[in-house]
Amino acid sequence: VQLQASGGGLVQAGGSLRLSCAASGRTFSTYALGWFRQAPGKEREFVSSIRWSDGRTSHADSVKGRFTISRDSAKNTVYLQMNSLKPEDTAVYYCVAGLSGTGKYDYWGQGTLVTVSS
Repeated sequence: VQLQASGGGLVQAGGSLRLSCAASGRTFSTYALGWFRQAPGKEREFVSSIRWSDGRTSHADSVKGRFTISRDSAKNTVYLQMNSLKPEDTAVYYCVAGLSGTGKYDYWGQGTLVTVSS
C-alpha cells in the first residue's frame, strides 16, 4: 500500500486548506483511510477517518465542525478539507490506512506540513 499526501502549506488563521491522499497498491473496500497529525513537541493524534465501503466518517473533537474528510473512489483519493484553521492546527499531517473497524492503521504515508500563522 502506498499513500501519497499533498496539499500542505502556510495559511493565516481563519483560512482553509485541502489535503489530498492518493492511495494505491490494493483495493480498499475493507479499509478505513484517514489522517493523523503531529505538532512540534507533541504526540501524534487522530484527526479524521472515513470508511471506504460506505463513507462513514469520524472526526476528533478538536476539528469537528471545521474539518471534513471525503473520498473519491474513482480516483482512490481521500481529501481533508480544513476550514477556520487555528494556529494550534499547525502540524505534520499523515495519511493512514487500516482495516475498517480495528482502529489500527498499518499503513502511513509521508507527512505534509501545515503551518497556520496567527
